[in-house]
Amino acid sequence: MTAGTSKDAVKAALTTQALETPSWAYGNSGTRFKVFAQPGVPRTTREKLDDAARVHAHTGVAPRVALHIPWDKVDDYAALAEYASERGVTLGAINANVFQDDDYKLGSVTNPDPAVRRKALDHLLECVDIMDATGSRDLKLWFSDGINYPGQDDIRTRQDRLSEALRTTYDRLGDDQRMLIEYKLFEPAFYATDIPDWGTAYAHCLKLGPKAQVVVDTGHHAPGTNIEFIVATLLREGRLGAFDFNSRFYADDDLMAGAADPFQLFRIMYEVVRGGGLTSDIAFMLDQCHNIEAKIPAIIRSVMNVQEATAKALLVDADALAEAQRTGDVLASNAVLMDAYNTDVRPLLAEVREDSGLDPDPMRAYQQSGWQEQIVKDRVGGEQAGWGA
Repeated sequence: MTAGTSKDAVKAALTTQALETPSWAYGNSGTRFKVFAQPGVPRTTREKLDDAARVHAHTGVAPRVALHIPWDKVDDYAALAEYASERGVTLGAINANVFQDDDYKLGSVTNPDPAVRRKALDHLLECVDIMDATGSRDLKLWFSDGINYPGQDDIRTRQDRLSEALRTTYDRLGDDQRMLIEYKLFEPAFYATDIPDWGTAYAHCLKLGPKAQVVVDTGHHAPGTNIEFIVATLLREGRLGAFDFNSRFYADDDLMAGAADPFQLFRIMYEVVRGGGLTSDIAFMLDQCHNIEAKIPAIIRSVMNVQEATAKALLVDADALAEAQRTGDVLASNAVLMDAYNTDVRPLLAEVREDSGLDPDPMRAYQQSGWQEQIVKDRVGGEQAGWGA
């Protein structure tokens, strides 16, 4: 434990942490060349919720599940929300999908064809209807819209179309609902993406109003980007609405959170703690696809990695850091952060879990639960859920 830090305060903060797991991470996924099937993968949205409930049961900090429409489309969303509640979880963000239909080849809400734009907008409004039925607070929007070649379409006009669609959707939101706008540097558009960075997303949010917030996906940046600076700035402006945690080595790899650069995850979580962002106002989501590793254990490991980064961030001696910064002591300032990062927080997190009546080792607990063997046995027949299913 670092000096000047209350162990009880750190443990109390960790018990309030809540992460949101993505329904699609429990299904089959792969590279652009191949989707790899695994035994025991869910066949329905309810089975995805069953798996998510297991993650929460073993970690104690994953009570929400994000849905993706139409991948998780059902006839009765209120009944789905009740089913989730019976299993100890709730339905989180509703993710819109305006990137898979053939009509969206040239874009969705920014498409030059008004009929395609109308189709995309109708889907966004449908997602708000689903939020009403599920009780979900957040509508999460990511657009693959963009152009591949100079002159293919007018950049400014596309921003006008985007702004119009966002405004119509924003005005449809209820009093307690929010719009979360995600950005991505590139892919599938390679010349100009319509929402390529946090500044573009932030500009649209400012124009829309306080219910519009920015999503920071940790994989959606150019190499070397200082993501923690973006986090600090958005927190300062009151516009950080959510994270999509994952790891990447080259581009948007969607690997387990904290796998590629755990120090970066710590630095991000430090800015969250420093900026007072460890609250329910920010949705801490995972956005990952597990192609070659087992689904549920990979999600459990990701949750644990975020917990460890958070615990280390909470251990930073704020008084010592402020004093070193005030006196301009560069080495001492850096040492305060490094002392916290180099602390082994696993025993502390084990205590937190035991205090909550959980096994101190979630990975071991899952392996011993028999759940994996049971779902492999039971989930035979039908069509497995998968990316694009």
